[in-house]
Amino acid sequence: MKLTSDVLYVGVNDHDIDLFEGQYTVPNGMAYNSYIILDEKISIFDTVDARFGKLWLQNIQAALNGATPDYLIIQHMEPDHSANIANFMDAYPQTKIVATAKAFAMMKQFFGNDYVDYRIEVKDGDTLSLGKHTLTFVTAPMVHWPEVMLSYDSYNKTLFSADAFGKFGALDAEEDWACEARRYYFGIVGKYGQQVQALLKKASGLDIQTICPLHGPILNENLSYYIGLYDTWSSYRPESEGVLIAYTSVYGNTKKAVFALADELKALGCPKVTVTDLARDDMAEAVEVAFRYDRLVLATTTYNNDIFPYMKSFIDHLTERNYQNRKVGLIENGSWAPTAAKTMTRMLEVCKGLTLCNTVVQIKSALNEESIASVKALAQELV
Repeated sequence: MKLTSDVLYVGVNDHDIDLFEGQYTVPNGMAYNSYIILDEKISIFDTVDARFGKLWLQNIQAALNGATPDYLIIQHMEPDHSANIANFMDAYPQTKIVATAKAFAMMKQFFGNDYVDYRIEVKDGDTLSLGKHTLTFVTAPMVHWPEVMLSYDSYNKTLFSADAFGKFGALDAEEDWACEARRYYFGIVGKYGQQVQALLKKASGLDIQTICPLHGPILNENLSYYIGLYDTWSSYRPESEGVLIAYTSVYGNTKKAVFALADELKALGCPKVTVTDLARDDMAEAVEVAFRYDRLVLATTTYNNDIFPYMKSFIDHLTERNYQNRKVGLIENGSWAPTAAKTMTRMLEVCKGLTLCNTVVQIKSALNEESIASVKALAQELV
């Protein structure tokens, strides 16, 4: 696939995968992107997942049309992008590999070979001339691994962005970019907002007209929208007004309180109310929506003098990704010793800028007049 007259896409779509990185559901598959710049010197950007090595090499052979590549640029060492380095070097043994020092160390760890005789080690700001195209390398440590670098092509004003600006979903999937990019970002990159902010600061000095990520579609229109979302996400600001109610329920009584609260919020004119059952719904999507909205309600039972396991896992997902700057309400249920609200409050203490609602809904086994009144009071406080 030609992106320009001399920049080609040679990546692959994966519709066989069930869980990306062993945990994220990807109903529309996954794309492993790879690119070629055809110039006086020919450069290939990254490889693909191990299962697609043969197809990827066929794509490269067709794109080269008899030519020989000069450089293989490795921007990120996760195996979905680096697994075919050895296969590539077997096919094109004189190619120079361009990567950071940390990337070469990881090659040795992963594959037992760091290609000492064929390596070009680069640092932040280093350049590589291909002819018309000159690449400037931009290091991006912890976006989201320490060896990551991006490559800026000043001729086409293109940023080859590694995992930044990526998303779940194969390239032939028709779906909204933001939803799956947001789920991807907060699931995989979300902990490293400070590092993403540093990268955005570097990128602001470049004239970028196209972004070529390692997952998801090539972005060449309305780039301020995509960059703006990355700025919002990485600074942990809410993206929109809304309330996520995340709950677990054993016998349905906590669930009844949750839907009573949702009805109250809607009646009071809350623009967006999303309810998620943490035991049944996709955890990564729940995390995504929690970061998208400015308000969150956690509703769960006391369980083994702790909280229900799915709620505990959900809060861990939030805190390890630096959840902050939101308003949070709590609902607890306990038949004889309700302590869930205290446990959740303690878990959230590491989060910056949270405002906890004064109203805590306490259910003792089942809803009654008192707890229903608390639900209504919590709704008023949330809006």
